Amino acid sequence: MAVPVFCNSCLCEPRNPTHRFSLTSCGHVFCEICLEKGKKDECLVCRTACRTLVLSKQISPDVQSLFMGLDVLCKKYSKEISQVSEFQERHRKHLLTYHKHKIAKLEESLKKVTQQMQQIQCMKPSEKTTPLPFSSTSRNPFSIPSRKQNVYSSYSLHSSRPSTSETMEAMEIDPVPSPMRKV
Repeated sequence: MAVPVFCNSCLCEPRNPTHRFSLTSCGHVFCEICLEKGKKDECLVCRTACRTLVLSKQISPDVQSLFMGLDVLCKKYSKEISQVSEFQERHRKHLLTYHKHKIAKLEESLKKVTQQMQQIQCMKPSEKTTPLPFSSTSRNPFSIPSRKQNVYSSYSLHSSRPSTSETMEAMEIDPVPSPMRKV
């Protein structure tokens, strides 16, 4: 059932097809006779400035919906809401499928890395380390002893004076020049 239309001033209903009704921007309805009696661009009820729109079958659906019955509106909008809801549900399912696939790939990668780590941990200690080209006992003539190393450890116990090469090995070299030292 549609909402009955009547003039908010004289309360007449549109019985005669020659009577046209208008809707104001402030939300009041007037017949053309009452509208002509009032001031132009002013509402007869609330006295505010307003614009008018002649009611006809050609008005926008938004304005037409103001005069529809609630049962018709509910059916119309429930159908639209159902369509929107179905669209959003399909969209959510698509996104969920994508994330499930991505999680499955990440879990598979994690499983492979975990297995590799377990294999490395199960290896024998001799398999873990690779021999270095210079062992700690062999001497590299180009190596510089670290500061922590005892500089006198390379001296021979039997000789009274260290050789020149032994003295050079025992010297610590400071790669950063001192600000006090002249270059």
